[in-house]
Amino acid sequence: MLLWSVLPHGLNLALAELDPVTITWFRFGVSAALMTAWLALRGALPGLRDLAAARVLLFVATAALAANYLTYLVGLDLTTPANAQVLIQMAPLLLAVGGIVVFRERFTPGQWLAFGVLVGGILLFFASQLRELAAGFDRYLRGVAAIAVAAVTWAIYGLAQKQLLRSFTSQQVMTCIYVGCFVCFSVGARPGELADLTAVGWGSLAFAAFNTLGAYGCFAASLAHWPASRVSAVLALTPLLTLAVGVAGSRWLPELVAPEHVSTTSLVGAALVVTGSMGVSLAGRRG
Repeated sequence: MLLWSVLPHGLNLALAELDPVTITWFRFGVSAALMTAWLALRGALPGLRDLAAARVLLFVATAALAANYLTYLVGLDLTTPANAQVLIQMAPLLLAVGGIVVFRERFTPGQWLAFGVLVGGILLFFASQLRELAAGFDRYLRGVAAIAVAAVTWAIYGLAQKQLLRSFTSQQVMTCIYVGCFVCFSVGARPGELADLTAVGWGSLAFAAFNTLGAYGCFAASLAHWPASRVSAVLALTPLLTLAVGVAGSRWLPELVAPEHVSTTSLVGAALVVTGSMGVSLAGRRG
């Protein structure tokens, strides 16, 4: 949770020196290299015949995750870490809807109530931020639109990955997707810009690159010790921790972290988003 909550602030620093495509290309390149080496050492790389049989789903998952990473960065560049982290909570909401529609999953009445609270919290937060950021209205709306696309594409990726896990391990799936995304972004990336990075730029880029591997490693370890519902409930606190990191960072490191402009109404909306997300996880078990 800590790694994911700090990630938007690290990406924000990287965006000050690099474009979103190059940042995303670098992140996928590091992940692809490390995961491929790890699976090769264990002799667990997927076979070409199995990959060919799942090529359509792999293409959908790769394209969706590539779009998710890029549009999230664009949205983050146009808004703020707190805004991006709260609004990206639409992603698990849409994944839940996709599970109901595609996989015929069911919610208990308590989960539907929590689902409604989550939706209401997102709408309240969004409306409040529009009033607070009247001067940057168009920029904020473009950022929200980009985050919305990131949420939709993440949900598509999640549904495709769920199908792929019937044939591959999660590590094999992620390695294939990382390699595919790295190849996609190699077209528009500008690696020459890396030579001009400052120490802060390199630090933030390295943190962003290794954050995903570290966060998912911790996530997998937590699932080995806790029920998935409890893990999801803890992860639901991420937006509030992102807000707290922003407040503390702007106070202690004002030259690196810009202050967040969040009203009391926006905080209430963020709290409702967290409450609803936790409720969906804990109010019952999907059928």
